Amino acid sequence: MTETSTVDSSSGPSTKREERRVLAGTLVGTTIEWYDFFIFAQLTATLLAPLFLTPLENSNPGLAQILSFAMIGISFLFRPLGAFVAGHLGDRVGRKAVLVMTLIMMGAATALIGMLPTYASIGLWAPVLLIFLRIVQGFSAGGEWGGAALMAVEHAPVNKRGLFGAYPQIGVPIGMILATGLLFFLRTGMSAEEFTAWGWRVPFLLSVVLIVVGYLIRRAVGESPVFKEIAERKAASKAPLGELFRKNKKEVLLAALIFIANNAAGYLLIAFFISYATRTLQMPTPQILLATTIASFGWLIFTMVGGWISDKIGRVKTFLIGYSLVFVWMIPMFALIDTRNIVLYGVALFVLTIGLGLSYGPMSAMYAEMFPAQVRYSGISIGYALGSILGGAFASTIAQLLLDATNWSGSIGLYIMALCVISAIGVILAKETRGRPLGYSAHH
Repeated sequence: MTETSTVDSSSGPSTKREERRVLAGTLVGTTIEWYDFFIFAQLTATLLAPLFLTPLENSNPGLAQILSFAMIGISFLFRPLGAFVAGHLGDRVGRKAVLVMTLIMMGAATALIGMLPTYASIGLWAPVLLIFLRIVQGFSAGGEWGGAALMAVEHAPVNKRGLFGAYPQIGVPIGMILATGLLFFLRTGMSAEEFTAWGWRVPFLLSVVLIVVGYLIRRAVGESPVFKEIAERKAASKAPLGELFRKNKKEVLLAALIFIANNAAGYLLIAFFISYATRTLQMPTPQILLATTIASFGWLIFTMVGGWISDKIGRVKTFLIGYSLVFVWMIPMFALIDTRNIVLYGVALFVLTIGLGLSYGPMSAMYAEMFPAQVRYSGISIGYALGSILGGAFASTIAQLLLDATNWSGSIGLYIMALCVISAIGVILAKETRGRPLGYSAHH
C-alpha cells in the first residue's frame, strides 16, 4: 500500500457544484427507494390484509397480519439476487448506469402496485401479483443502496467520507417522512371508507413523479472517480463475484453482521410499531402516523451526526455507541409504548432514533473502506442484502410471533438486544477502517 490513488486526495470533487450534484444524486435515489418500501410496509400494518387476504382476514385476522408482515420479508429474500446482479454490473460497467436501472425498476413496480385489483376483484391473483411486484422491488433495492453509497464515498474527500456516506443513508428517514406524512394527510383528509376504496393507491401512483425527478438528477451525476481509475487501468474484474468470494468472504460476512440489529430495530419503527399501536393497543392511526413522522426527523438528524462523528472518532466507536444506546433503550421503550399515551409513544420512538442514526450513518464509509475497489460494489451490496435478510426481513413477523407467544412486549426488546450484541461483535471484528485508501492502486 505504498502507492496512493488520486481519488484519496484531500481535495475530493473538483468543485462545490459537482459535490452538491453527487450528494443530491445519491440522496434522491435512496429516498425514492425507501419511500416506495415504506408506503408498502406501513399499509401492510393497517390495510393490506383486508384488501389482498380478505378470506383469511375474516376468518383469522391474527394469521392474516402475520402473513402480511411476511410479504415485507419476501422482497428481502430477492435483495441478494439484485445485489449479485447489480454488484457484478456495477463493478464491470460502472456505478452510474446501474443506479439509473435500479431506480426505474423500483418506481415501475411501485406504480403498478397502485393499479392492482384487490381480492374482491380478481381473487387469488391479487396476492400473487402483489408478491411478484414485491419481488421486483426487492431485486432493485438490492442494487440501489450499494451504488448510492459508493458514489457518495468514492467522491468524498478522505476526511469527510463518513459525512458524505451519510447522505444516501438519510434517504431512509426522508423516504419515511414522505411516506408517513403523506399517509397522515390522506388519512385525515378523507373518510376511512374513501381511503380503503381508492385513497391507498395515491401514494403508490405518486412514485412516478419522484422517479422522473430522480432520473433527471441522477443523469447529471458523473461516474465515480474510483471506477474511472479502474477503467483507465483496464482493471475491472471480468468476474468480480468470483474474486470477491475467493478473497473477501470474511468482509461480506462481517458487513452482514454489522447491519443486522440496525435493520431489525429500524423495521420495528417502520412497520411493527404502527400495527402494534393501532391494532393491539387500539390507539388512533392518524396520531400514530404523526408520531412516526416526527421520529423520522430524529432518525435523519442522528444519521447525519453518526456519519460526521465517525470522521472524528472512527467508525467502530460510533457504531458501538449507537448499538449500546439501542440496547439499553429497548425495555424502557416498550414500557412507554404500552402506556397508550401518544406523547410517551412519540418520546419512545424518538429516543430510539438516536441509536439507530449513530449505527447507520457510518455504514456507507465503513463498508466502502472494507473492500478493494474492483469488487467493492459487489461486496457492500451483498453484505448489506444478507444483513437485511437476517435483520429486518422478518423482524415484524418475529415480533408479532413473540408477542402472541409471550403476551409481553418486552420479549421483542430482548430479541433486538440479542441482535445488538451480534452486530457489535461484527463491528469489533471488522476493526477500524477510517482513512483507508479507496483507489484501485491502494490494493496493488
